[in-house]
Amino acid sequence: MPGPHSENTDVAPPIADIQTLIDQYQAPIWRYLRVLGCDEVLADDLTQDTFVALLRRPMEYLSGAATSAYLRRVAYHLLIDYRRRNKRVVLTPELEHSDQLWVRWVGGDCDHEIFEYLNSCFERLSIRAQRSLRMRFAENASREAIAEDLGISPNGAKNLMQRAKNQLKECVETRLNARTN
Repeated sequence: MPGPHSENTDVAPPIADIQTLIDQYQAPIWRYLRVLGCDEVLADDLTQDTFVALLRRPMEYLSGAATSAYLRRVAYHLLIDYRRRNKRVVLTPELEHSDQLWVRWVGGDCDHEIFEYLNSCFERLSIRAQRSLRMRFAENASREAIAEDLGISPNGAKNLMQRAKNQLKECVETRLNARTN
């Protein structure tokens, strides 16, 4: 393996600046752990442990996609270890499925593009649909509060949000499919 003073220019030197890695990959790793079913506190802890593991066992930088994949694997195994230590059921096929969905949606390098797609698709929703989703997910409002704010029944609010989420999903998937084709 080439050392830091190697003449091979195809491979960057080992990563020395952990802060740059944290700045670039902390949020995507945290979101990845949330997709795998971690609550916010556990995702915080395991994200931190992921970077501690990197400090203990540095990796050689190959590319952004390789770094992202490496950090995801570390976080994935930390989650499995955590669940085993705490005698929680580990459904590895379920975790693997979530991991595959993450890679399909986000890709290998970073998750910024998916949020650009999501924001663009969100802007295409009706004002009422946008308001309902903001209230539910940003303000943590109840269905009843959303219904009252929009002047509709609680079931109407539920249906509105379901339709809006389906529209977002279809729009983002269309963009992702266009990206891969």
